[in-house]
Amino acid sequence: MSNIVLIGFMGCGKTTVGIRLSYAMRRAFLDTDKLIEKEQEKEISRIFAQEGEEKFRQLETEMLEKLAGTEQDRIIATGGGTPVRKENRSLLKKLGQVVYLEAKPETVYERVKEDTKRPLLQCERPLERIRELMEVREEAYREAADMVISVDGKDFETIVKEIEEKSK
Repeated sequence: MSNIVLIGFMGCGKTTVGIRLSYAMRRAFLDTDKLIEKEQEKEISRIFAQEGEEKFRQLETEMLEKLAGTEQDRIIATGGGTPVRKENRSLLKKLGQVVYLEAKPETVYERVKEDTKRPLLQCERPLERIRELMEVREEAYREAADMVISVDGKDFETIVKEIEEKSK
């Protein structure tokens, strides 16, 4: 057995699916964003504001390196931008089976439109920003993924069952 690593755009359900999958598969759950916040003793939005996106992306890479050298059989949810860096895509593959939770921009927007802790969406036209970012990231997500699961119009239990069946 190895880890199952969830990637995808913000709001696609990585954390919720990860928690439910961890219960279903009786594995520990880790969220790289939460681990970074704990280690840095500040929220992601503060890291972005105070130190910039590049610093945060470096912290993501460092976290993946740490996790790659530890025990297996966990469910790991990553930040939405994690696969953008080439070295992160390699680290994700080392970590385990990578599952891309794919969502349409409208699905993402509906899920995150009230969330003020998303630094990349604090702009005038968030749906347009989501479309732009998704277009830029799509190739990286697909390159990193071992499996793609569409989340549009599905409840979390259905998504969890799909991942369980395909990861056997």
